[in-house]
Amino acid sequence: MAQVEATTERIIAADAETVFDALADYSGTRAKLLPEHFSEYEVREGGDGEGTLVHWKLQATSKRVRDCLLEVTEPTDGQLVEKDRNSSMVTTWIVTPAGEGKSRAVVTTVWDGAGGVGGFFERTFAPKGLGRIYDAVLAKLADEVEK
Repeated sequence: MAQVEATTERIIAADAETVFDALADYSGTRAKLLPEHFSEYEVREGGDGEGTLVHWKLQATSKRVRDCLLEVTEPTDGQLVEKDRNSSMVTTWIVTPAGEGKSRAVVTTVWDGAGGVGGFFERTFAPKGLGRIYDAVLAKLADEVEK
């Protein structure tokens, strides 16, 4: 099994603290940022960054649905890490300043991919699909914080 990785980033016209706070607000803002690929969103513990336990289903394709139960940590300033208890999937959000009143938001998801032919197709196509999904999240994030 090879590790599969998908990374997406966006420059947002809001300071890094505002962007990070919106991402870390699982009990409020985060649900508003999720496109139609996400369903059954539920905060089970916490709700603001470190210590949050959040559930959702992610439908990456018409046939592929992941039931995710994510533990949230903040290992460093400007970083949120979501580790899925149900799989090897780990999503890391990093928000850094990017000039006057701007920030760079980068999201990277990694997981252990399948082997064989199926794994080849997963490594080839899954990063692009997940990139499109997270690009939509980042666009909604920008709309939310640039108001």
